[in-house]
Amino acid sequence: MRALVWHGTQDIRCQTVPDPQIEDERDAIIKVTVCAICGSDLHLYDHFMPGMERGDVMGHEFMGEVVETGRGVNGALRKGERVVIPFTIICGECDQCKRGFFSVCERSNRNKHIAAKAFGHTTAGLFGYTHITGGYPGGQAEYVRVPFADKTHIKVPDSLTDEQVLFLGDIFPTGWQAAVQADIQPTDTVAIWGAGPVGQMAVRSALLLGARQVVCIDGVPERLDMARAGGAVVIDNTRESVVERLNELTAGKGPEKCIDAVGMEAHAPRALEHAYDRVKQAVMLESDRPTVLREMIYVCRPAGILSIPGVYGGLIDKVPMGALMNKGLTVRTGQTHVNRWTDDLVRRIDAGQIDPSFVITHRASLEQGPEMYRTFRDKKDNCIKVVLRP
Repeated sequence: MRALVWHGTQDIRCQTVPDPQIEDERDAIIKVTVCAICGSDLHLYDHFMPGMERGDVMGHEFMGEVVETGRGVNGALRKGERVVIPFTIICGECDQCKRGFFSVCERSNRNKHIAAKAFGHTTAGLFGYTHITGGYPGGQAEYVRVPFADKTHIKVPDSLTDEQVLFLGDIFPTGWQAAVQADIQPTDTVAIWGAGPVGQMAVRSALLLGARQVVCIDGVPERLDMARAGGAVVIDNTRESVVERLNELTAGKGPEKCIDAVGMEAHAPRALEHAYDRVKQAVMLESDRPTVLREMIYVCRPAGILSIPGVYGGLIDKVPMGALMNKGLTVRTGQTHVNRWTDDLVRRIDAGQIDPSFVITHRASLEQGPEMYRTFRDKKDNCIKVVLRP
């Protein structure tokens, strides 16, 4: 089959790899009908995340048709069914899964000893996302083996198109969880850093959950335009002071809720600390750039909540813990517990409350994937979200 394969820093190739096979009785094989490039994939593309190996198949945002199941799937999936596959692989039986904390499933990471060394405990296995999270081949391919397939799937109604439901596997529930864990109240101003795909979903999720005002912060004009179209007040951080504008919008009190939809590769074009972080990162004295985290801690209203869906991979420097503690801020983070949210989100899509396909700007073939990685990373051609069809 054809797949997008990692060969090193900024080296993704479309090439032929072996077809996946059933390896366990709870496996299924999915024929991929559509997949996407996620912002988290760019962390692998630029090799900011450890644990990648030459030959790894990329991609964790995909859907398709069931073509084969192991006998242990026991009718949970049938050939021909159309499913979205969450990026988190879940057993559905461990203590964490039973509590709905699917992204920290205790059983699905086949390299849990590596994750435990990196994080103190194992987290869930993820598709196409480093050997720290299991080294599972990803979904930017013609076919995918899905472990624990009786639990790791989302069935979707025939009334909805592939593009309407594709993002149930990652960015829509990620933006939704970011808003939910911010505990949004009707009087809240919610500030969201990052107007990429997750930020766009967070904007609309915060509004659906009843925020009085949503503010989106970015420096890319077309992304700010999309956030504005979704109902946000926007701040261009290349031209304006984020602190001053947020104070203006909140009568000097600061936003009650702040969401970091950027993560480890944050930019701060007007701040000297950005240069500091780039130097520290270049000489491997920190792995992630915490520019957004610092700014959120500074501007958030005392007793507010910081919600962090943006991916971080390792160590950060100069985090103002004194401000965090003395302001009484609550921090909530985590990879997305996808299956906790998807039943509700499918209903919202079907009811016409939201159509997640609004975020798509580019459609291409799998063979065009390496080129589209560069386009997406460099934000060329007004690129916000890329969908690929194998």
